Amino acid sequence: MTRRSAYILTAASAALYLFLTWAFADGMFDLGNLWVSEAYTESTIFTYLLTAIILVVGIRYAQSQPEEGIETAEEPTRAQTPGQVEDPVIWRRLLGNMHWALIWLPLRFFIGREWLAAGEHKVRDDAWMDGGTALQGYWERAVAIPETGRPAITYGWYRDFLQYMLDNEWYTWFAKLVAIGEVLIGVALIVGALVGISAFLGTFLNFNFQLAGSASTNPVLFGLGVFLVLAWKVAGYWGLDRYLLPAFGAPWQPGRLFRQGEAREPRAPARSPA
Repeated sequence: MTRRSAYILTAASAALYLFLTWAFADGMFDLGNLWVSEAYTESTIFTYLLTAIILVVGIRYAQSQPEEGIETAEEPTRAQTPGQVEDPVIWRRLLGNMHWALIWLPLRFFIGREWLAAGEHKVRDDAWMDGGTALQGYWERAVAIPETGRPAITYGWYRDFLQYMLDNEWYTWFAKLVAIGEVLIGVALIVGALVGISAFLGTFLNFNFQLAGSASTNPVLFGLGVFLVLAWKVAGYWGLDRYLLPAFGAPWQPGRLFRQGEAREPRAPARSPA
C-alpha cells in the first residue's frame, strides 16, 4: 500500500458514498435543505459532512504511509489444508486487512444514516412511542388477505406470527423497541461500534420487513449490510471498533480485557507431596 494507492482508495471511497447517496436516497444533495429541524438526519449538510470525513480520514492515512509504502502481499501458504477452498487474495484483504478498511467507511455511513433517519421520525412520533398504534396498523395491513390478488405476506407461518403479536397487543412495547433499535443501529454503524453485530441486527430487521411485504429500501440495505457483516473484523477500524475489538475479542479469541482478568486470578496453592 503506497501513498498513491491510499489516495486512490480515498477517492474511490468518497465516490462510492456519493453514488450510494445519489442512487438510493432522494434529495440528499439539495442545498435548500441543508438543515431540517423537523428531521435532523434528512438535512443535506450531513451528506457533505460525511463525505468530508471520508476524505480527511483517507488523506491523513495516505500521508502517514512511508514513501516506500507498506507491503500487504501475503506469503504463500506452505501446506494447504485438504478439502479447504482458498479465497482470492483481494477478498481476503478486503475482509481482513486494515489497510483496505477505508472502503467500508462509505457503506457504514450510508447504511447508518438510513437507519438513523428511519428511527428518528419514529422516536418523534407518539404513534410509535406511546401505544404503538403505528406498528399496530402496519401489522394489520400486512396480515390482511385481499379478496383478489396476492396478500402482502407470502408465508403463512409469518402471517400467523404477526397475528399472534397483534392478538396479544405486543405492538404496545414492540414499537418502542423497533424505533429505538433503529436509532441505535444507525449510531453504531456511523461511529463504527461493533459493526458486525450492528449490521447483522440491521439485516435482521430488513429481513423481517421484507417478510411482511415491505420492499422500500430494505433490499438495498440488506444487501449492503451483508457485506459489513462479512467484513466485521475491519469494517469498523476507522471507528470505535479499532479499540473495542482488541479489548473484547471474539468467543474463540478473548480480547485484552478478558485475558487481563484471567491473569489476575490467583493460582491454586500447590499440593504438598503425600
